[in-house]
Amino acid sequence: MSFRYRNVVVTALIATALVVTLGTSSVANAAGESSTTSSTTSTTIASTTTTSTILPTPTAAETSLLYPARALRFPEYTRLNPPLLPANSGVGRRVVYQNKLQWVWVVDANNKVRETMPVSGRRGVPKPGEYRVTSQSLRSYSLDFEGVWFVNMTRFAFGPAGGNIGFHAIPTKEGKVLQTEEQLGTFQGSGCIRMAPDDAKLIFKFATRGTKVVVLP
Repeated sequence: MSFRYRNVVVTALIATALVVTLGTSSVANAAGESSTTSSTTSTTIASTTTTSTILPTPTAAETSLLYPARALRFPEYTRLNPPLLPANSGVGRRVVYQNKLQWVWVVDANNKVRETMPVSGRRGVPKPGEYRVTSQSLRSYSLDFEGVWFVNMTRFAFGPAGGNIGFHAIPTKEGKVLQTEEQLGTFQGSGCIRMAPDDAKLIFKFATRGTKVVVLP
């Protein structure tokens, strides 16, 4: 009896091992039938969506507020980001010069801005007011500074010492320019309004004798 019992136990253990190895379990019911239950493992992959927001490019004025040190070295406005024509600049065909901004606007008879440009003059010169172009010279020289020459000079006012004030290309001395075009938009001149060569040529053609020039503080 004991021998047969041990065989049954051994057989049961082997069957159990086989069931475990196969990864299934057998359950006997009252009718002698068996059912097999299997388990399935599922994997869920989470997906993420990335969105991006495009921010507008800051203007030159906004950049100068963020970087004060840079504003000291570069003008607040550029040709790509020019200031608007001041509201108190008069009406009709004219040239408008705002001293504090070091900027010029060329305005036609319909009050539309044809051109706008940075310039370099002297702080507070000439005094604010309305002027008229008095004379022009394709090429002239300075009476105060030896060897300094001007191209496309358009005169319209007088300075504190009585000298002529006008628009002209960046002056040269012994063939060398006295400032760079990158410095336009800052105070560099001794009285006249310095311009890029092409801008001085434009003013020379537009602002003939008698043309109105409005100077703003």
